[in-house]
Amino acid sequence: MTLRTLTAVFTDRSDASMAIDRLVAAGVPQASVRMLPEMEMSAGTSTDDRPADNKGFWESLGDFLFPDEDRYSYAEALHRGDIVVTATVAETMLSAAEDILDDDGTVRIEDREEAWRSEGWKGWQGESTDSDGSGDVIPLAEEELRVGKREVGRGSVRVRSYVVEEPVTADVDLREETVHVERRPVDRTVAGTDADRLFQERTMEIEERGEEAIVDKTTRIREEVAVGKTVDKRTERISDTVRRTEVKVEDDRAEKSRKSR
Repeated sequence: MTLRTLTAVFTDRSDASMAIDRLVAAGVPQASVRMLPEMEMSAGTSTDDRPADNKGFWESLGDFLFPDEDRYSYAEALHRGDIVVTATVAETMLSAAEDILDDDGTVRIEDREEAWRSEGWKGWQGESTDSDGSGDVIPLAEEELRVGKREVGRGSVRVRSYVVEEPVTADVDLREETVHVERRPVDRTVAGTDADRLFQERTMEIEERGEEAIVDKTTRIREEVAVGKTVDKRTERISDTVRRTEVKVEDDRAEKSRKSR
C-alpha cells in the first residue's frame, strides 16, 4: 500500500489541533499524525545555528524525509512560532486529508518564505565546507535580530438574527344579516280572482349574508444592522539582545625571540 506524507503549517495551535481531530475522525490513524512542536516552545533556536548539543527545530524534523531546503523552511516556521502538522496517509485517504489540511487556518509555506526573504532571510544555502581542508577554523558567529509578525485572534463579534412572535390585535366592524320569519294573525275577506291566487303554491327564499374578517400580512424592513471591521496600524518597538563572537589574538613570538638572543 502506497503511503503519502502531507505537511501543513498553522499560525494557531488550536487550529492545528482541530485539523488533527478531523483527520483522525476521517480515518487517519492517530499514530500517523504529528504536530510540531509537540509542546509549547519559545522561539530561540535559529535554523542557521542547528546546535548539536540539543534537539532544536532542525533536528525535530529529522524523522521526516524532507529535502534539506524544505526541512530548512519548516524549521524556520517553527522558529518563528508556527505549528507544523504532518500526516502519513494511504492513497485512498489522500484527497480527504488534503481537503482537511487546506481549510481555514492553514498557511502556504511559499507565502511564508516570500515574506521572510523580504525581511532578509536567505533561505537554504546548502552545507558549507572548507576550501583547502587545512588548518583549524574558528567561526565568528553573530546573531541578527529579525522581527516578524503573524496574525492572532483577538476575539470575535457574532451578530445573529432570530424570529420573535408576538400577539397583536385589531378591531374590524362586520355586517351580519338575519332572516326573521313572523306569523301574524289577520282577518279580512278576499273575493273574486284574488281568492283563487291565494290557493296557488309559492316558495319564498331569502339568503342571509354576512361579513367575515380576512387576515393579510405585509413585511416591512424597520432597521438594518451592518457588520464590518476597520483596520488600524500600530508600531511596536521590540527590544532584545543579540550575541556575536569576537576573537583576541595573543602573539608572543616577538617576546620569545628577544629572550632567546
